[in-house]
Amino acid sequence: MFSIVCVYNDQYILSEYLLKSLNIQINRYELILIDNTNKKFKSAAEALNYGGQKASNDYIMFVHQDMDMSSPTWLKDAENYLNSYEKLGVAGVAGRSKKYWWPITNIKDGIPPHLISPYPINVPTKVETLDECLMIIPKKIFDNLSFDEVVCDNWHLYGVDYCLTVEKLGYEVYVLPLYAYHRSKGYSLSEKYYNTLNNLLKKHRNHKLILTTVEDWITFLPLNFQRRLPLIKNLLVTFLMKL
Repeated sequence: MFSIVCVYNDQYILSEYLLKSLNIQINRYELILIDNTNKKFKSAAEALNYGGQKASNDYIMFVHQDMDMSSPTWLKDAENYLNSYEKLGVAGVAGRSKKYWWPITNIKDGIPPHLISPYPINVPTKVETLDECLMIIPKKIFDNLSFDEVVCDNWHLYGVDYCLTVEKLGYEVYVLPLYAYHRSKGYSLSEKYYNTLNNLLKKHRNHKLILTTVEDWITFLPLNFQRRLPLIKNLLVTFLMKL
């Protein structure tokens, strides 16, 4: 059974997307809504840790307010997949792996909706990192490993950091072969994004390459260099992906 945690700042979007799709689910769930319209929380990690501590079920789903899970059996199907993996650390609906040059996902995003990847998956697929739009963490894992509020001190990359951290502990990360719709395209490379990214590159320097659903980054090159010379950076990423 799921505990569903959502931080929201727009009641209309929350109602029209996430809540509307949850209302049709055949499975019972616990809903934990965190109102951040007054900007009480300074970061996603802080807000989600607050919500996650209230969760009481086996799986905690951290999900954006503008996600629409299209099928009434979505939660049931997700739970069936999750129960099949003893070493599961975290699962989601979009992610990246060095085995593929494109995001691994069945979801659509944007207005009008379009497929993110032209290659749908039919089985849970192991990846290195997940997109933050929807992440499911077993409660027994989250009780021992919460989101990093120091490294991820704003609203970006907390999911990428979590995936890389949980893998160090010997757990696995999967994208589930489920369909969903994400209203936002999620491209927000602000200065706050780069501040968190710089923290991330330092924390996970043992990885030569950090893959995300937005862009890929090299840990051993200064971030300013990668931002100023994206063509060179992308050539190096291509080389590292082949190793």
